This record gives sequence, C-alpha cells and structure tokens, in this order.
Amino acid sequence: VQLQASGGGLVQPGDSLRVSCAPSEGDFGRSAVGWFRQAPGKEREFVAATRRSRGDTFYSGSVKGRFTISTDVAKNTMYLQMNSLKPEDTAVYYCAVGPSSLIVSSLYIPESWHTWGQGTLVTVSS
Repeated sequence: VQLQASGGGLVQPGDSLRVSCAPSEGDFGRSAVGWFRQAPGKEREFVAATRRSRGDTFYSGSVKGRFTISTDVAKNTMYLQMNSLKPEDTAVYYCAVGPSSLIVSSLYIPESWHTWGQGTLVTVSS
C-alpha cells in the first residue's frame, strides 16, 4: 500500500491551506493516521495524529489551535487543514499510517509509523 499526499503550495503568512493523503488501495480502517513535517536541515517532526481505534487526536504544541487533522471515510482520504500559517511552518509534509495499537508516547516517533507518503511541500512566504 502506498500513500499519495497532495495539496502543498506557496502561500502567504496568515493564509490557509489543506493537504490531503489517500492510500493506493484499501482504506485506513482502525489504523493510526498522522502528519509529520521536515524543514530543510532539520529532523522530521510530529505534527498531528488520530488514533482511529480510540477516536482521540493529538497535536504538537506549535500547531495546536491552528491545524486540524481529519479523515473522510466516504472519500477514504485524510486531511490536514492548516490555518494562520507562519513562515516557520514551511516544510515538506508527510502523511503516515501506523498500527491501531500505537501508544501515545510512540505517536511522536517517526520509526513507530510503518507506511509513509511521498511528501508535499508547503512554503509560507511573503
């Protein structure tokens, strides 16, 4: 199974953008789904995740209140709605799928996730 991410682009500070991610086959089922990002010269960092088996959602402190992760079962697509974008949000955004048994402390660790999308670039600049 592959994940296809899309929706990145160039926006201005304060703008909104939504990135999407869909599997090449099957559906998300009860898996954990999440988003990470990687800025140039930096390590990949956790952004947001939902444990579909438990119905709970987690955000990094830097995006909480501005970003929203969601899934559309009918479209079999996950989204990351990003509002009030800042230049420091500039990065390649990666979607990921992990096991339904993923514990909270493991959500933030990239190695805990088993399937990754190819990434979509979001640039926030005036």
